[in-house]
Amino acid sequence: MALEVVDLVVEVDGGKRVLDGVSLRLGGGELVVVMGPNGSGKTSLAYTIMGHPDYRVVGGRVLLDGEDITDLSPGERGLRGLFLLFQDPVEIPGVTLHSLLTAALNKRMGTGDLTSPVPGLRDKLAALAEIMGLSREHVDRDLYVSWSGGEKKRGELLQARMLRPRYVLMDEPDSGLDVDGVRMVADTIKEFLGSGTGVLLITHYPRVLEYVAPSRVIVLYRGRVVARDGMELVEKINREGYRWLGERDERAG
Repeated sequence: MALEVVDLVVEVDGGKRVLDGVSLRLGGGELVVVMGPNGSGKTSLAYTIMGHPDYRVVGGRVLLDGEDITDLSPGERGLRGLFLLFQDPVEIPGVTLHSLLTAALNKRMGTGDLTSPVPGLRDKLAALAEIMGLSREHVDRDLYVSWSGGEKKRGELLQARMLRPRYVLMDEPDSGLDVDGVRMVADTIKEFLGSGTGVLLITHYPRVLEYVAPSRVIVLYRGRVVARDGMELVEKINREGYRWLGERDERAG
C-alpha cells in the first residue's frame, strides 16, 4: 500500500511544463523528502498530487493504495486519506478551526449536515492547540486572519493531527520557524510515522532533518528528478547548496 507518482508530466498556464516524468513512491510510515532549489517543481508536485485544478496532468498517473486518483477532485482525494499542509495558508474570514474541522469530520463520517456538532471536538482542539504552541482562543478565531507565520504553520499541523490522514504532504513546514518550531514539526512527523502515516516532506533547507531521518531523499531540478539517495544527499546539499546542479548542466552542455 502506497502513494505512487508514475512518470508524471504536468503543465500550467497555456502549456508551461512544470513536471517532466517525475516518479516516486511513499509507503505507510515512511518519510520521503523532496528537495531542490526555488522553481524546481516541488510545490507543483504537491499541488498535482492533491488535485489542484490549475495543474494539468498530460502524462503519467497518481495512485493511492493501487487506485488511480489522477482524475479525482481534491475533496475526493482528501476523503481517501490525503492531506496537504500549505507553505503559505490563505486567510479564511468567517471560518474557524472548530467549524472547519467540524465540517471535515462530518464529511468523513458521511453526516448529511456538515455543521452537526462533533462531541468533545472543541475541548480536544483546545488541548491540542496548547500542545502545538497556540492558545485556546485560536480554536474560535477566523482561520489565519492576523495569525503570524509560525501560528499558521502550527494551525496546519494541528488540522493534520486531528484528521489523521493516511498520507501527509508537507510543503516547507519548517520555513519561518524558530528552533522550537522546527522541533515541533519534527516531533509531529515522528508521531505520524509511528502511527503508520506516510509523510512526503518538501523542503528547501533541511533543518528539520537534524531531528528526524528520512527513508529516501529525492532532488528535483527543472521539473525532473536528478538525484535519489539517503542522508548522504542531504549532507551534500548542506555542504555545497545546489550549485552542483548548475555545474551538472554545464557538463551536460
